[in-house]
Amino acid sequence: MARRPAKPVNVNVVIVGQMGRLAYEALLFALSMRANTPDPRFRLYVAEPQPGPNWQTDPTIRPDPLRSLIEAQGATILPFENRHFGSEYPYGNKIEALFALPKGEPFVFFDTDTLITGDLGEVPFDFNRPGASLRVEGTWPQIELYGPGYTEIWKSLYDRFDLDFKSSLDLSQPDEYWRRYLYFNAGYFFYSCPHVFGQTYLDFALSIQKDPPKELVCQPLKPWLDQIALPLVIHKLGGGRDALPEGYLDGKTSVHYRNMPLLYARESDAVIDLLEDISAPNPVKKLMKEYEPFKRMIYQNRGHKVRALFDQDHLPQKEQPIRQRIKKNGFWMV
Repeated sequence: MARRPAKPVNVNVVIVGQMGRLAYEALLFALSMRANTPDPRFRLYVAEPQPGPNWQTDPTIRPDPLRSLIEAQGATILPFENRHFGSEYPYGNKIEALFALPKGEPFVFFDTDTLITGDLGEVPFDFNRPGASLRVEGTWPQIELYGPGYTEIWKSLYDRFDLDFKSSLDLSQPDEYWRRYLYFNAGYFFYSCPHVFGQTYLDFALSIQKDPPKELVCQPLKPWLDQIALPLVIHKLGGGRDALPEGYLDGKTSVHYRNMPLLYARESDAVIDLLEDISAPNPVKKLMKEYEPFKRMIYQNRGHKVRALFDQDHLPQKEQPIRQRIKKNGFWMV
């Protein structure tokens, strides 16, 4: 009988917080984690990019009361420097923030537009086998009529980094169907060391960005660069699709909601109740109302008007029709 991996002493949970939407989402994340993860091994870091030549404006978290309330939930605000990415590609924050975390300690990265809905201490992580979110659609590559197919495109990337392409395939899926190929959403990922993961992620992303294989000549790299490199990193470090049992992250323990209209349209009654409970206290409400989508969706009841447009038990399979219906009814906000 296989032995379960020993539980690590500490696990560092990291999100990115900066001026604007991410700062308010960081507070929601911190409130939800405090409410649902009592396990003291899990420590929250809010990684904060610092002003520098890669940013057009100051990205640090403001106003000060918002910053203080995030810290009051037990979060540590962790400054980091953007050496390679910034305003031109803010998704690169999730790569560069990893180097500010303690070296050699396991971590879980979450996109900031996430709620923790259960106890992270109950998730059976094996930090020696990295994994990432499988709540994903086939957004990349975008196949052209006379261009390379999925196999040629993905194999060119595996060959670039001397990785075994064949072992990454899900052979139960048809050839040239996107699910056959290793592809994740970068909404969460985890591993045993943020520096090892971060350096591999950075090396792969910069190589693809600066010198893409010829098979990628017709392919957009923005905003997909992080999700192009991520499966290569996970494969390189010995992870894969089955690194985490189903039903935990992107399930009963976390929800990657993306934005408020989509949250109200798609998520369970329990998630809506959690959102409205943690955002109800007056000190929280006072700050959250400064961000217009939260003000209108949560506090002015527009979220429930969005929710009434859908049968949550019979939602469209793809996200785009959901977005279109919300926009058609005048409720779209980000």
